[in-house]
Amino acid sequence: MNTIRKSIVVAAIGAMALVPLAACSSDDSSSSSSGTTSAAASSSEPAPAAEVDSLTGVSTAVALDPGFTGALTTLGLTPGVVGPATLADGSITFPITGGNVKYWTPGTVQHPYVEGIIHHDGAGLSLSAGGTTVELVNFNIDPGTSKLMGDVKVNGTVAAPQAVLFDLDGSTLKPLSMGPNNTAILQGTQVKMSADAAGLLNQTFKTDAVKAGLLVGVATITINTK
Repeated sequence: MNTIRKSIVVAAIGAMALVPLAACSSDDSSSSSSGTTSAAASSSEPAPAAEVDSLTGVSTAVALDPGFTGALTTLGLTPGVVGPATLADGSITFPITGGNVKYWTPGTVQHPYVEGIIHHDGAGLSLSAGGTTVELVNFNIDPGTSKLMGDVKVNGTVAAPQAVLFDLDGSTLKPLSMGPNNTAILQGTQVKMSADAAGLLNQTFKTDAVKAGLLVGVATITINTK
């Protein structure tokens, strides 16, 4: 892969994770391993400018917003982590476990110009109160819809598989920067509570205080470029 193509790949992965794109919905997006797919692309559609069949690490981290942590305190909810996720210094971090991406030159296709999926298998966020623990796990980021899906478990039992947990707002995204050990870093996307997740949490914890659109935090995605 030449230098120009490598740069396109890095930018594509960052855009996939963080920039809101025009929705290209799929009835089976929650279970598809390839994420959002274009609808009946014609034979005249240009080939992707870059394609990565297998993403590797490193992580997606969310610096938790004081408004979110304050809401948890008010509700008496204790946050925790599931699996390999970590919670330290006000940020929760989820390792990237795989995925794929295709990138087209903007304006050359009718569907979102980035398609694919980013997997965070086995990791998640837990919220506990009064003997009840809700786990939000197995996160999958779908770039075509700017959604983050995941499984919802209540006391170990799956209550909602691959529900839309968070909405992603990339309007505050900072420019791509290069990190150590051949990594690229993108920071600034806002992670907000989805209507589905708010409803599930309110129902489980017998409250109406969790609001859709609540700012959970700001994301930093660190990826391997080699």
